[in-house]
Amino acid sequence: MTPSQSIRDGESLVSAGGTFEVGFFSPGNSKSRYLGIWYRVSPMTVVWVANRDKPLNNTSGVLEVNDQGVLLLQNGSGSSSNSTVWSSNVTKQADNINPIVQLLDSGNLLVREGSDILWQSFDYPCDTLLPGMELGWNLETGHDRFLSSWKNGDDPDLGDYVFKIDYRGYPQAVELKGTAIMNRAGPWNGLTFSANPIQTRTPQYDSDFVVNQKEIFFKSQLLDKSALFRYILTPSGNRQIFHWKSETSSWELMWSQPSVQCDNYALCGANSICNSINNPQCACLKGFVSKYPAEWNVSNWSDGCVRITPLSCGKDGFRKYTGMILPDTSSSWFNKTMVLQECEDLCLQNCSCTAYANMDISGGGSGCLLWFHDLIDMRQFPQAQGGQDIYIRFPLSELQDHYQDELGKKLASIISACTVFIVCIILGLTICVWKKKLAKPGMRNLFYQIHHNYKLRRLEVDPPAFDLPLIVKATNNFSGTNKLGEGGFGSVYKGTLMNGQDIAVKRLSKNSDQGLEEFKNEVSLIAKLQHRNLVNLLGYCIQGGEKIGYMPPEYVVHGHFSMKSDVFSFGVIVLEIISGKKINGFIDHEHFVNLVGHAWRLWTEGRPMKLIDTFLGERCTPSEVIRCIHVGLLCVQRKPEDRPDMSAVVLMLNGEKLLPQPKAPSFYTGRDVEADSLSEKLKLFTKNDISLTILEAR
Repeated sequence: MTPSQSIRDGESLVSAGGTFEVGFFSPGNSKSRYLGIWYRVSPMTVVWVANRDKPLNNTSGVLEVNDQGVLLLQNGSGSSSNSTVWSSNVTKQADNINPIVQLLDSGNLLVREGSDILWQSFDYPCDTLLPGMELGWNLETGHDRFLSSWKNGDDPDLGDYVFKIDYRGYPQAVELKGTAIMNRAGPWNGLTFSANPIQTRTPQYDSDFVVNQKEIFFKSQLLDKSALFRYILTPSGNRQIFHWKSETSSWELMWSQPSVQCDNYALCGANSICNSINNPQCACLKGFVSKYPAEWNVSNWSDGCVRITPLSCGKDGFRKYTGMILPDTSSSWFNKTMVLQECEDLCLQNCSCTAYANMDISGGGSGCLLWFHDLIDMRQFPQAQGGQDIYIRFPLSELQDHYQDELGKKLASIISACTVFIVCIILGLTICVWKKKLAKPGMRNLFYQIHHNYKLRRLEVDPPAFDLPLIVKATNNFSGTNKLGEGGFGSVYKGTLMNGQDIAVKRLSKNSDQGLEEFKNEVSLIAKLQHRNLVNLLGYCIQGGEKIGYMPPEYVVHGHFSMKSDVFSFGVIVLEIISGKKINGFIDHEHFVNLVGHAWRLWTEGRPMKLIDTFLGERCTPSEVIRCIHVGLLCVQRKPEDRPDMSAVVLMLNGEKLLPQPKAPSFYTGRDVEADSLSEKLKLFTKNDISLTILEAR
């Protein structure tokens, strides 16, 4: 739109991709008219309102832009004809410019001259934060970008609640009602806001928090441009994240806060911890007691806790608390470059310092946060849902038990390490002795046959085992003239036993993908089935040289095989292709996880792009690769019933519909996810004649 054009009530301007529309609307049951921007989905979803406090009472509204680049909302009827109801301001006013009004596919309505932006709606949010918006402060101009709730569903005027960045101390996100803090999202910890659980971090978002001399703001970008997201502040004060689900043509709620009583600001007062799964939810820090026990006993915790023994300044130490939402940082001090030990030393030098923590928990942790005096609004996540470590100061006299426990843990670790070392030496010597024995003629064949017979007895295979020479003779050394046919796993030969009985022998190909589990299923099933069209199974023979591909966890751990086992294998292959790494040659020594565990850790940390092979990363579309990683992780989930079937996998890879969040995979041994108990890799050795099966848990 240019100065010679306008938008009247009943007309609209649509973004290039058709995602957003700007025009006039009436919210809910109201008859008042407002200029707004909305998602072009049904039902219409408004994300921004211009004249939220000055509604039009009729349909005579007109939107124009003047020659100076100022947007004007005019009331073009009655005695106040052409009166201005609302107008934008511009950062660059000048005569004789050629302004253009444009609605982007991000939902940003802007006025520009060439590449210069004169004004944009993203600088003046209402109740909705869209991807690409900045929430926070321009410290040079003093402009604050924050969310403000509607009064109600029929009235977009300023409501009771505001969500903004508090830049006092170390900046944190807070929700206010008037001037009172209602709840906190907390400070940025390098991955997300401290109070956000792990589940809110999605790989479809790339989020960042900027703190420098000129500005302080939070911003997120969508990696999948086709996805529709919105973060809203409701009239009742709830903060919610929605995504558009095209299958149901509706907005699906992903997350809402406050969701538990502990989310209320300072519910437990000072120097206490609130944990929603405990009863009671509030508890004083160790070494503290409630300030007013009578009030505390009737669940009035707001006065908090006080120390039993005062700090001695020169003779203090620290106790570590994990999984914490950091306390109020409005009176804290921070440094981006310090390491944790420097942070502790600095805290000990200041008698008023009561706690310290890493400012950034990504990449092993960095930066320093110091608290002084009382610690307000500390909360603890249920296990494995998020949070970080904080070190709280106590007199040494109250840390004796703590230090004894730590010493006991260290001694236990040393003893365990020594035990493992000795066991490894013994195992190594045992393996050397066995290798020497196996080198003797005949011993290797004998060992293979005994081992396979034992394994198959464990697998409950009933038919008897035949010796290889007997089968070779019966089939005339697998002569081509005896070949009856060939299948996916090998060839079938006609043979005759010494007693004259005709037999059919299936010989596994060396390149066959059939492993011990498939062989077990086939043998035990055919042995038990009786049908006029099915020949009787007389026996089996296992000797040879093949290796299984990627074994599903339900088989490795429990000996079970499911219809979803091939899906698990496919998921591993997808992750290998994307990362450029083989699963049997990769291990993350820092976190002690394999390739699947490494991919899961990056996913839960919101950094899936770190998995992509460097060569592939230069030539791929990020949203497509992230979708492949998403599908791969869905395929390697621990429980077979959680995995999609292969027909669904094909649709997932080819479609653009929103995928379900994956659950923890098997064989992931990281500290934040419950690992499958697999004591060691299972190995099965056989001779190189018909087939060799080596079982390796992937």
